[in-house]
Amino acid sequence: MTHHSAAARLRKLLAEDTCHVVPSCWDALSAKMIGDAGFGFTFMSGFAVSASRIGAPDTGLISFGEMLDQGRNICAATDIPVIGDGDTGYGNSLNVRRTVDLYARAGFGAVMIEDQVSPKRCGHTKGKLVVDRDEAFNRIRAAVDAREAGADIMIMARTDARHGHGLDEAIDRAKGFSDLGADILFVEAPQTEDEMARLTGEAPGIHMANMVEGGATPILHPDRLHELGYNFAAYPLTLLSAAMKAIQASLAEMVQREHPADRLMDFADLRKAVGFDAYYDAEAPYSDNRD
Repeated sequence: MTHHSAAARLRKLLAEDTCHVVPSCWDALSAKMIGDAGFGFTFMSGFAVSASRIGAPDTGLISFGEMLDQGRNICAATDIPVIGDGDTGYGNSLNVRRTVDLYARAGFGAVMIEDQVSPKRCGHTKGKLVVDRDEAFNRIRAAVDAREAGADIMIMARTDARHGHGLDEAIDRAKGFSDLGADILFVEAPQTEDEMARLTGEAPGIHMANMVEGGATPILHPDRLHELGYNFAAYPLTLLSAAMKAIQASLAEMVQREHPADRLMDFADLRKAVGFDAYYDAEAPYSDNRD
């Protein structure tokens, strides 16, 4: 493991001339598997954490403490940098500062702060509202202040204004976030490639594309996203959806009193993915049976 901070390693990755593919995690095991598969960094999806940890939708039900605890476990389970979903910052500007500071201490490489009204909603579902521009800017100002005061973490500023206020307002907010010192810009739910090109062109900086299957934004190849000006593409639900589909199919067989043997990972592969092989290797020098 490198001694550079998660934020420093993430900065270096985001400076590369490519669009990184970033599968999203929701717990320690999914984060570990993403790192072991060779990806450079991951994103802790609030939708997926809410679904897996409390079995409830991403509508502001899960608390700051639960998200932070999940984040600590995720960051501890993998060496790759993790971007944490910080939602609205969980309160006023001082709550935002505390969120950023504690996410940094938890080991995150970046934290996302958004401009939705609290309680927030998933960016590709109905009922989204955003706060006014002044409050949106104050949240990012507070996040940047926390970073400048010593929180070793990148700030990703998200706007959901495209949904109710149009692309112009979303771009203006993104430009304002950048001027305030945000490291990464995330304009949620552009609806066409033209919109995507416009927002990266008019609001220069590091941009994240959000690839939600079935959402408002077209799912594009990473090379095309790079052409459009994106530095990385997060896939917040791809792995969760794949896992849930496999569970659902296996349950359907078990309800019929069948065994879903052909859907399973080989037991040796399962043990390796969880970390048994690495554990035994680490245990060997301390074992009474060592040769």
